[in-house]
Amino acid sequence: MPDGRLKIAIGSYGHTKALKDGSVPIAGVDAEFVEVVPIIAAFRRMVRDLEFDVCEMAPTTYMIARARGAPYIALPVFLMRRFHHGGFVTRPDAGIKVPKDLEGKKVGVRAFSVTTGVYTRGIFVNEYGLDSSKVTWVVDDEEHVTTLKLPPNVIHAPAGQSLVSMMASGELQAGFSGPAGVGRAGPPTGGWEQGGQTAAQTYPELIPDVANVEAEWFRRTGIYPIHGLVVVKTERIARHPGLARLLFDAFVAAKKPHLERLKRGEGDAPEDQRYRELSPLVGDPLPYGIESNRPSIEALVTYALQQGLIPTRPPLHEIFLDPEKL
Repeated sequence: MPDGRLKIAIGSYGHTKALKDGSVPIAGVDAEFVEVVPIIAAFRRMVRDLEFDVCEMAPTTYMIARARGAPYIALPVFLMRRFHHGGFVTRPDAGIKVPKDLEGKKVGVRAFSVTTGVYTRGIFVNEYGLDSSKVTWVVDDEEHVTTLKLPPNVIHAPAGQSLVSMMASGELQAGFSGPAGVGRAGPPTGGWEQGGQTAAQTYPELIPDVANVEAEWFRRTGIYPIHGLVVVKTERIARHPGLARLLFDAFVAAKKPHLERLKRGEGDAPEDQRYRELSPLVGDPLPYGIESNRPSIEALVTYALQQGLIPTRPPLHEIFLDPEKL
């Protein structure tokens, strides 16, 4: 099996704990788990410096990098899931009642290619008729892939100003309130802090009755948004073709006891509660594999293409290894 140690950087979740503590080994692999907090820092280190052999990565970041010839390929292992109709807020005085009202407005998002933003824009465009090119998207962070050329309607916040302050002053009329957006990272509907209140308390959500809207959308489309996929250096796969299957099997094995704990009502972390609540709707709250995730993958590819983040639609076999065929 692989010569030398495999340097692995993945987040600490209930479904990865058994991998990282060694109770579920990766057969034949000498694994060195590197702790990176927050895990988003590992995404940048992998994209820019190829620091790890196996690494968690935001799926849009990966698709952008892969389109530019990145020497790693993804396994269909998705370490985080959530819906994206919520977590988008507006100023009450902005006259924004539906997503199409965002046209002609300035909207804050941490970075244009952040996956949460890509999904929400895709939903607004394909479900609500928004022309995203008529929105001025204001960012205050750099893109993970530094060579990405942003559309002309994406601008950076002025020096010395944050998205939080711009929203408070009315320079922004709307924005993302969670990890994609304004203020500190947090759950999808919180985290945009101002004056001791969160964005959800200060500014109203654009989409009302969001849980029911998301459930209806899932039942109709089968799309359960993917996050945090796992990439492997292609030279490691070339030298050891069985490695992808071993890694995939280990992630599946590590997930199993966690799902059993969730079914028993154990675990009170926010992500545990979210997945337990989603299970009646989606079944397995953390499905792995290509076929069980095809609608979600295809949707993200479509949205990334529509938003000018990738040049062409790649065949899925060029961006995902299929462990079932190895």
